Order: sequence, then structure tokens, then C-alpha cells
Amino acid sequence: MISTERTRRGMSAVLSGERRGFGSKFLFVGPAVIASIAYVDPGNYATNIQAGAGYGYVLLWVVLLANLIAMLFQSLSARLGIVTGKNLAEMSRDNFPRPVVWAMWAVSEVAAMATDLAEFLGGAIGLALLFNMPLIWGMVVTAIVTYGILIFERRGFRPMELIIGTMVAIISLCYLIEIFIAPIDWGSAAVGLVTPNLPDATALTIAVGIIGATVMPHAVYLHSGLTQNRAEVRHDEDRRKVLRFSNIEVVIALAVAGMVNMAMVMMAASAFHQGHSNVAEIETAYHTLTPLLGSAAAAVFLVSLITSGVSSSVVGTMAGQMIMQGFLHFHVPIWVRRLVTMVPAFAVVAVGYNATDALVMSQVVLSIALPVPMIALVIFTSRRCVMGTFAIGTVTRVLAILGAIAVLSLNFVLLAQTFGVPIPFLIN
Repeated sequence: MISTERTRRGMSAVLSGERRGFGSKFLFVGPAVIASIAYVDPGNYATNIQAGAGYGYVLLWVVLLANLIAMLFQSLSARLGIVTGKNLAEMSRDNFPRPVVWAMWAVSEVAAMATDLAEFLGGAIGLALLFNMPLIWGMVVTAIVTYGILIFERRGFRPMELIIGTMVAIISLCYLIEIFIAPIDWGSAAVGLVTPNLPDATALTIAVGIIGATVMPHAVYLHSGLTQNRAEVRHDEDRRKVLRFSNIEVVIALAVAGMVNMAMVMMAASAFHQGHSNVAEIETAYHTLTPLLGSAAAAVFLVSLITSGVSSSVVGTMAGQMIMQGFLHFHVPIWVRRLVTMVPAFAVVAVGYNATDALVMSQVVLSIALPVPMIALVIFTSRRCVMGTFAIGTVTRVLAILGAIAVLSLNFVLLAQTFGVPIPFLIN
């Protein structure tokens, strides 16, 4: 609690003008860093690998577009928590009819468990490959480590922010190493980043997967909760300062996450596109990396995957806890929450279901659940009766609506593809 209280006092001193200097801004860093884990979770790995292996650097622009949309919605989520002092789930409970609230909670709860399935399995797969152990033991180790990290939540928000921030740094460092090991064609990467291009229907499907799984339902809920009542704001001027710090943090944190995703695509493009374009699974990517780029590159890849799986699983548990408390005003011990959300992952392995297929199906569930928080967030942040003078302006509202339409439309395509529904413009 000491570091949390010290951080709170420091933020109050900055807001009152008693404390200045560049270093004081770091006191406000934390919520967006935690939320950014959702954008580098194991669900992103397979999609980015498939994009790079199949199409080289061509789909990098999709990663950039997805990241810009994510920045917008995470900033709106943070704004809601800072201005109202309530998170998105609490606002929904207080403003929507009871049947709608129950339906929103049910969908969001399923989404939280689907998210945790992907994250938990991702960390376990990484451990199993790195230490050559059965997947079930990788899951046990992942469970123990995540339990250990969640204990720190009792000490306030700052220790958890520092732990997750360290893990984000490890993931980023791993991919910094990867792009130095892999012989990347930087010219082609630059062209792919700024030139929208979808060579065929399969590329469109992969693009849908990248964008459709970028704005994560639990991250939208969680960010609003991480910012609520974090800093003691006394008046609107304080809120403006906190909002300014928050927006800067969102841009930087998600820019880092976006660069990690781009690095994943570039590494896959460099290593797999020529001669191994059919690589699409995490296990295959690991085994193929070793002969192509050496054991060091393969090991760094697994370290990043394990760190991603563990950290995102912790954050997913926190989000699930916040969703339940917000919608139902009901609290369960976080260790119980962690136990319940682990059950689907263990069940998948116990029945012998393919882990990668389970990851794909979890993304489908997330696609179904995503409209709930996105639409609610746009509604609340647009209302002056909720946000007062901090309601978003016309330009931001139009961009948010267009972003929501783009993501939800692409999610519809993803769902249609998954369930075999023909889409007229998707002709192979």
C-alpha cells in the first residue's frame, strides 16, 4: 500500500502545482500500460504470424489501422472513468433497464472467460515448448504464476502497474531482439505500412482477424475502472490535467503494443514468407524458427509468448472481477475468480481438443461480445448529461462511430466465415 499511497500523494501534488518536472508525469502512467497487454496477448500471435508468413509485409497497414482504432476507444474508456468516477459496467448498470444489464453482464462474462482461455493456453503452450513438458503441466505452472502475481493486487494499484509494465517491457525487448536477428526488408515493410492492399479473399479474412480481435471487450471495460478515482480530482481543471496525461499515456502505450504487433508480422514475413508461407500455428512457428534463425530466436519468441500469456491472463482476471462487480455489485475473492476462469482451459486440454483451434474459437466469442462495450462507450461519452463539458465533440464522435462500424462489420465477416455463411464479395 505504501507505493500506492505515495503515488496518490504525488499526483495530488502535481495537480495542485506543488510538484513539477518531467519525472512527475510518470506518476500518472499505469492504466493504459495494463490495458495494452490485451493488444499483445497470445491471440495476436497466431494472427500476426499467419499474416507475415502468408503475405509478407503487405498487411502491415492493417495492424496500423487496428492500433489507431484501439487508441481511440481506450482513450474514451479512460475518459469515462476519470470524468464520472465510475467504470463502464457500473454506468451500464445505473443507466440501462435491468433486463439489458443482465444480458450485457452475461455476454461480457462469457467474453472474459473466452479471453482468459486464449491467454491461459498461450502461456501454457509457451512453457510446454520451452521446457519440453506436457501441455497440462504448462497450464499448472501458468496457474501458479498468475496466482502469485494476483496476490499483489491487495497492495493497491501501483505494484500491479509496475509488474505488468515490466512484462510489457520484456515482450517489447524480445521483439526488438527478434527484428535484429531476422533479416527484415525495411523498404518493403515501409511500403506495406502505408499502402492499403488486400491481394485476395484470404488476405481479407486475415485482415478481419487482425482488426476484429484488436479492440478487446475486457480491455474497454477494464481501462475505465483503472482510471476511476485513481487520482484525487477536486474540480474540472484537475480532470482536464488528468485527461491530458491519460491521452498521452494511451498513445504511447498502444503505440508500443502496435510496434510489437508490427514486429511479429515483420519477423514472420522475414522468416517464413519465402518457403514456409503455410505456417499459421504457434507451435509450427517455433519449430520452424529454430532451423531458420537459430535457437536463440526461437527461445526469445517463446519467452515473449510466456510473458504475454501470464500477464494477459492476470489482466483478464482483473477485468472479469471488475465486470462482475460493476454489473452485479457482487464481489468474489479474486482467487475464486481465477479458479473459475481456468476451468474452460483445463477442460479443452482434458478432452484432447486442439489448443490452436481453441484459440481461434475464443476469438469468435470475443467478436460476438464486442458490440456490447463499444456501443455503450460511445453512448455514454457522447452524453452531456453524463460527461458534462467533457462529452466528446462531433469529430471524435463521428470517428468513434465509424471505428465501431468498421470493427463490427469486420467481425460480422469473421463470424460468417467461421460458420460457413457465404459473403458475396468474398470470392476466392
